[in-house]
Amino acid sequence: MSIEETEVVQPSARTYPFTLTEEQQQLRKEVRDFAQREIAPNVMRWDEASEFPAEVVRQLGRMGLMGIIFPVEYGGSGLGYVDYVTAIEELSAVDGSIGIIVAAHNSLCTNHIFLAGTEEQRRKYVPKLASGEWLGAWGLTEPNSGSDAAGARTTAVRKGDKWVLNGNKTFITNGHYADVAVVIAVTDKTQGTHGLSAFVVEKGTPGFRPGKKENKLGLRASDTSELIFEDCEIPQENLLGNLGEGFIDSMRVLDGGRISIAALSLGIARGALDASLRYVKERRQFGKAIAEFQGVQWKLADMATELDAARLLTLRAAVLKDAGQRVTRESSMAKLYASEVAVRICDQAVQLHGGYGFIKDYPAEKYYRDVKLCTIGEGTSEIQRMVIAREILKVVPSRG
Repeated sequence: MSIEETEVVQPSARTYPFTLTEEQQQLRKEVRDFAQREIAPNVMRWDEASEFPAEVVRQLGRMGLMGIIFPVEYGGSGLGYVDYVTAIEELSAVDGSIGIIVAAHNSLCTNHIFLAGTEEQRRKYVPKLASGEWLGAWGLTEPNSGSDAAGARTTAVRKGDKWVLNGNKTFITNGHYADVAVVIAVTDKTQGTHGLSAFVVEKGTPGFRPGKKENKLGLRASDTSELIFEDCEIPQENLLGNLGEGFIDSMRVLDGGRISIAALSLGIARGALDASLRYVKERRQFGKAIAEFQGVQWKLADMATELDAARLLTLRAAVLKDAGQRVTRESSMAKLYASEVAVRICDQAVQLHGGYGFIKDYPAEKYYRDVKLCTIGEGTSEIQRMVIAREILKVVPSRG
């Protein structure tokens, strides 16, 4: 039987009944159908124009995806991280830009307020964010402090019953469109990371504005920009969490955020693999489909195997997160492995497409551009290795 006569079951068509419930499989189908119907026809137009997909974001809010991991009593969908990973993968398989918009909103901004906020802060902000009425951003990175958060220069100085913020953040997802931002600022420069605190800043606050919008290699439909603070006064009640614990809370937030980036990686990689499977069945050389060649089959086998391994690491982190366990090690492992696997898969997808992989008529080149952010955002691969090493060294038994 020739390859043309054989039905190839693509990875995207598979289900994983040993991990996903019937409800989760239905969620996957609903998100996949939405992505194909509402996102796929617009992907290249948004990419070329760096156009923010505002209407799609509003639709995702109505679907409950902008508050998927938050309790129903706060306006969320009341689902867990396994559901969240499933949704982010499906969105990102069509357009990683949509995946990262949803991820930054859920796991960074809204989640920081939910984890560290007072009940009053939760009631004030989470329902509007979870419904998609408001869009959120999260600001930790600065021009001179990326991996080194202790090098932050944005300051918050107490002035009576207010805080005055000065400085700027960079590489902020949703920066131009956010209705509310969680911002990490220095409140005591003598204390290093223990001198960082978190604040909620609303759009329209005098002295707060978005700055330069970045012109990016990939994920171009997502907005990445500066946040600028110039004598920005916010009330005392906008302090989020305890004074001096902004960095500690940020690390808790990033435990979930790194699961998000692992899911983003899975989606982009799966999209690239699916595109490759379609292409190799159609492309003919030397009188037959290139899928008949052993060298091509081995590439596909490695791509599919690594993708499944990355998915299992990501689901493990999600399951443990849903169980209320600390997932610092597991989320870093998932993020590290999934992002680096995704880069390899997208590289091979371009290779399998040959010259067609280098042009915009085929999707491989966009997946290739989009995926690199996954090894950088929310902690570089180098930082993940440091986190993992620190975590595993804690459990080494002492001798004696």
